[in-house]
Amino acid sequence: MVTYKVRVATGKDLMSGTFDCISLTVVGTLGESHKQRLDHFGRDFASGSIDRYTIQCDQDLGELILIRLHKERSTFFPKNSWYCNYVQICTPACITYHFPVYQWIDGYETLELREGTGKTVLDENLPILLTHRQEELRAKQDFYRWRVFVPGLPNYVHIPSYHPPVRHRNPDRPEWNGYIPGFPILINIKATKFLDSNLRFSAIKTASFFLRLGPASLGMKIRGLLDEKRSWKRLKEIRKIFPATKTAISEYVYNHWKEDQFFGYQYLNGINPGLLKRCLCLPEKFPVTDDMVAPSLGEDTCLQAELEKGNIYLADYKILEGISAVQLNGRQQYHCAPLCLLHCGPQGDMMPIAIQLSQTPGPDSPIFLPTDPEWDWLLAKTWVRYAEFYCHEAISHLLETHLVAEAFCLATIRQLPMCHPLYKLVIPHTRYTIQINSIGRALLLNEGGLSDRAMSLGLAGFAEVMCRALAETKYEDLYLPNDFIRRGVQDLPRYYYRDDCLAVWEALETYVSEIINYYYQNDATVEGDTELQAWVLEIFNECFLGRESSGFPTCIKTVPELIRYVTIIIYTCSAKHAAVNTGQLEYTSWMPNFPSSMRCPPMQEKGLTTEESFMESLPDVKTSCIVLLVLWTLSKEPDDKRPLGHFPDIHFVEEAPWKSMQNLKERLTQISCNIRERNKTLPIGYYYLDPALIENSISI
Repeated sequence: MVTYKVRVATGKDLMSGTFDCISLTVVGTLGESHKQRLDHFGRDFASGSIDRYTIQCDQDLGELILIRLHKERSTFFPKNSWYCNYVQICTPACITYHFPVYQWIDGYETLELREGTGKTVLDENLPILLTHRQEELRAKQDFYRWRVFVPGLPNYVHIPSYHPPVRHRNPDRPEWNGYIPGFPILINIKATKFLDSNLRFSAIKTASFFLRLGPASLGMKIRGLLDEKRSWKRLKEIRKIFPATKTAISEYVYNHWKEDQFFGYQYLNGINPGLLKRCLCLPEKFPVTDDMVAPSLGEDTCLQAELEKGNIYLADYKILEGISAVQLNGRQQYHCAPLCLLHCGPQGDMMPIAIQLSQTPGPDSPIFLPTDPEWDWLLAKTWVRYAEFYCHEAISHLLETHLVAEAFCLATIRQLPMCHPLYKLVIPHTRYTIQINSIGRALLLNEGGLSDRAMSLGLAGFAEVMCRALAETKYEDLYLPNDFIRRGVQDLPRYYYRDDCLAVWEALETYVSEIINYYYQNDATVEGDTELQAWVLEIFNECFLGRESSGFPTCIKTVPELIRYVTIIIYTCSAKHAAVNTGQLEYTSWMPNFPSSMRCPPMQEKGLTTEESFMESLPDVKTSCIVLLVLWTLSKEPDDKRPLGHFPDIHFVEEAPWKSMQNLKERLTQISCNIRERNKTLPIGYYYLDPALIENSISI
């Protein structure tokens, strides 16, 4: 008889354990064991436990290649799910084999898993293992299918068991409309319920996410704010909905939002810091003259000189042009696609010097200047901040991180088997993304959601912005070092977002390079990996909708190309999202700094704006509260968080990848220290790309 020692690790989440019967079959190159039950009289497989067993075999099984976990009915307890982390088996020769699981087993079933060594399809030399990876992919592709979300946007996971009910609004009976009392946002809980267990939040994260919504909404409801459709009476009144938990940055926004210096600062280190471009020649549609901006530029210079020096920058919101506004709370809303010219002065301050509230110059579209009356200039800047809301929420945040990352996630699940090195490399950066996107679609892009009830553009207009942005997306722009050069901001002073981006990018690129070079010895191994090529092609077709003009690859032929491609994916799923998400509440809680709607048309004359007309232009009380509640919910520090570079799940079992993971963690720790030291010297610190605060994946 030959004895094998077995360790079985159950997940640490509260609901991970099971009372069902678990049995094990071990398969080696020389034979397989009998199916043997694992139990210690009902004390096994509790949450967080590592249970130890021995199994007896008639013969040496040789090199261990597969195991089968059998989950069967218990005599005394009803069926419940089990989350298994891994199985380790030690042979009589003291060789330990690691079998990663990291998934739920819901029903009574058998799960066949292979040993954890990373292998591409070219590395397979046993027919049984080649068949196993083919069957694994076939099963996942049958279960996880693509579905069109909105034509023109990335496709997403089909939830086969859920069919949204037809809802008819009845203003007299809000409970019939699917609204949570005190919180007028339709949250499609049922859609998330039918997600596969392996895509859903943990029990802890689920509870914290939904429970945090209640107290804030109830507080606003009690104060009557959620039912108020009136205008705010004065700016100080808006402090009523300010979150109880204030931060240094949210207070700074409140105290400095009117100032030109802070207005310009937000283009560099706010929550949408990737829009600004260097302007070497003014576009004809923005006829700013030297006389207009001379007071802003100072003595001994002129507009043309500053253009030639590279000190003039442009924020162009053309992508918002021509979209119709809707009615909110019975009142017509308004929209514009402004242009904003900024100047980087000798001290490195980015200052706005001219604003035009349309893409077409003319008598009805004056160019507003810092020398104009105070309320004219403030309202012009507020219109620009309104445009920033859509470019941030629709494009930089929802489209370019959440929706794109979900497509990366689903393609990875469908096209790469668990033993594939790229699966092991990418999968930690997909954790909970599909779940949060299911919630996000309900909160933002659903009848009764945020875009439908609190945005000037409404549901259709908000989606149109994203469709336009995806149609313009280029692969080369996602390669971060190129993006800064393309926008001409590679040497811009006080651009902490850029500095931190490049530091994190370099750390990730080095890590990806080490892993990929370990598994792919040359370009031929990349080009010949059919699973890799299917993965890339599916992302091209389902995420970027087969648009060849995007420049997204349909295949990858070299090792450097693969390193760049995977770095883009991991960065998008982690640091890129942190940069546009973490500061949402801090920069948006003071509503005038980031309005989601405007209730008066853009100004067509100067000298007419007053404090009263300014307040009348801002969102009403109810709209302000809805936006703040949603952004508060989606911006809170996530529970069950895994910081960037922390990989508690053991997917890689070889020494080289483990060393690379440790090196990444050390690099990120040093970057974090550098950022915190720098921030000590700044009046307002930039910490959104501190690796200690970046999550491995998009889960909030």
